[in-house]
Amino acid sequence: MFKIVVPENKTYLTILAPQDTASVEHYFHANAEHLAPWEPLRSKDFYSTEQIRQRLENAYADAQNGVAFQFGIFDVDSHQLLGACNFTGVARGPFQACHLGYSLAAQAQGRGIMTSALQAGINFMFAEQKLHRVMASYLPHNKKSERVLQRLGFKREGYAASYLKIAGKWQDHVLTSLINPLDD
Repeated sequence: MFKIVVPENKTYLTILAPQDTASVEHYFHANAEHLAPWEPLRSKDFYSTEQIRQRLENAYADAQNGVAFQFGIFDVDSHQLLGACNFTGVARGPFQACHLGYSLAAQAQGRGIMTSALQAGINFMFAEQKLHRVMASYLPHNKKSERVLQRLGFKREGYAASYLKIAGKWQDHVLTSLINPLDD
């Protein structure tokens, strides 16, 4: 589809597609323990090559249809998948909004990669997709996500009790959003 280069971290974003199946499979297996506290419980077949390939086919079609954009964050030199940022549930009409989700490999933490990647993805959603609002939620004890969203300018909008079933239990979330500054 296309590539968004993030030079300050020597990374790039691209829409994940079926040809990325091996990279995504490796990412999930290498980071299973690291990501477990922040994700829903998954069935064993969720991580199978065929299930990953099918999800990537669906994700690529969603991007072509403008209803979701699932970006992989790749290292420029090694082309290793370092993380993902997903803009899902794109609503058009008077709402012009989406939900943001993201994850980063354990070995890529602490280098500013996620903040830069999210900024690039958000710029795309605002400038190219003409969205007005990007919404993100995080677990109250996830201070890393809180800091990333604050750095990007997200504002707290509320607190949702028992919002998502993460790591096998219903958990509260802090609700935030970022409004497109070009929409004054």
